[in-house]
Amino acid sequence: MIRTFLILLAITVLVTLGIGAAGEAGTASLIWMGYRVDTSATAAIILIGFLALTAVCFWNLALWLSRSPQRQAKARAEARRRQADDTLSKGFVAIAAGDGAEARRHAVKAIDLSDNVPLVRVLGALAAETAQDDVATKAAYSAMLSVPELKLAGLKGLMTLAQKQGDRVEAIRLAEEAYSQTKPAMWAFRTLFEARLTAGEWAEALDLIEGALGRKLISPIYAERARASLMAASAARMETAADTATREQALDYAVRAAKLQPQFAPAAIMAGRLLAAHNKLGRAEDVLEAAYAAQPHPAIWLAYRDLVNDETPRDRARRLQGLVDRNPAHRESRLLNLERALMTHTKADIRTAMAALEPDLAEEVVTRRVCGLMAKACLGLQDMDGARNWVAKASLVKAEPDWSDLDPEGKAFAYSPADWAQLVLSYAEKGTLVHPRFERDERTLSELPDLVSRYMPSMPFVKAAQKAATFVPLPDDPGIYDDALRGDDADVPPVPAAKPRAKRATTKTK
Repeated sequence: MIRTFLILLAITVLVTLGIGAAGEAGTASLIWMGYRVDTSATAAIILIGFLALTAVCFWNLALWLSRSPQRQAKARAEARRRQADDTLSKGFVAIAAGDGAEARRHAVKAIDLSDNVPLVRVLGALAAETAQDDVATKAAYSAMLSVPELKLAGLKGLMTLAQKQGDRVEAIRLAEEAYSQTKPAMWAFRTLFEARLTAGEWAEALDLIEGALGRKLISPIYAERARASLMAASAARMETAADTATREQALDYAVRAAKLQPQFAPAAIMAGRLLAAHNKLGRAEDVLEAAYAAQPHPAIWLAYRDLVNDETPRDRARRLQGLVDRNPAHRESRLLNLERALMTHTKADIRTAMAALEPDLAEEVVTRRVCGLMAKACLGLQDMDGARNWVAKASLVKAEPDWSDLDPEGKAFAYSPADWAQLVLSYAEKGTLVHPRFERDERTLSELPDLVSRYMPSMPFVKAAQKAATFVPLPDDPGIYDDALRGDDADVPPVPAAKPRAKRATTKTK
């Protein structure tokens, strides 16, 4: 209204100024109901403007009065909406705080206040869930199934409740129903995928991956990693089958898995082993070399080493050099170089390889495996003291997760179906290996060398004692090594000396 007044006033002033600037303004006459009014044109314009302003004001006032009921209804609705929003907000805050009773109170209040049916039902279900009322929770989530936009939420809530109650069959049924919707959720796929893995149904899991990829529910890289790990799991189950066709299928699965994901060490090692069993050593070497280039793993070079048995240590070391060249900057290659040097027994090469391991010997990164390898290197250099020190240090440092993938017989990834299920899920989602044997702290392939029992540094004292030298170099506190000075083994407990026989008392008779 004020804006309208200002507009009309501005127009009147502009017209008046325009007439005044034109010079002779002229006169204006008005004849109405027998009356005649004569005035100047300027005054007439001002009068017309005033009358127009009055009419506009009167009209706006009439409109305002006529719309008063609507305004009041709108105000009441706005107040109700604000109250409903406040109730919903307090209900969700109570859920976040874990106060189930307060959340349910606000949920009941929101039913009467809010017209947002989906949000009210979600609040009611979550409030019942927070209050740990399974009956009310089931009823609330079941009520959501009749609302199209809430059906997936209702199915998820019912599935979670079924899992909580240990009803695995019902949980899977609900997940399958959710997965069959036009726009399925990721949680439905993941639930079904985990169920297939838990049951060891590798083929069904592969079919599920293909369907999820076609529906654009998972990414291509997720699907590729899942395929590779599932085919490797299938090959692990099939390779010991009695019939030839199944073993051939295991070979095909392993080779395809290694080709899909060369960095997936279990597939590469299995493919290499099966190819070697089929007298395809060249292809086995190619698969293992590609895997080492992508992601070195100790099991890879051990499998590569064992492909050929009838070769000299130098030939083996030379062959392993080809594997090192595939990824020379990797830590595993530095360890492998020391293994190669130990095969040839070349002291210069051993020292060079030991020096290259300097970054891996720091307190915060050294592992039991590295300590064992350093102990072997010291033995190769005939440094018994150094070997014993590294063996002692090995008991104080951590183990390597990758090394735990080898069992005491040296077989890599000898996993149970449950271990494979865990591995498949982790690799598909993150592209990383899991180490079930490491988590269970199971025995692995030996990391430490066997040391002789005699304490070698005692030999100078033994030799001096044997020669009956006038000066024998004794340590400050020989302790248990006193026996070593006499030529006895320090590790053998001393034999207790025999007790002297008591003299038999005799009585002299006169």
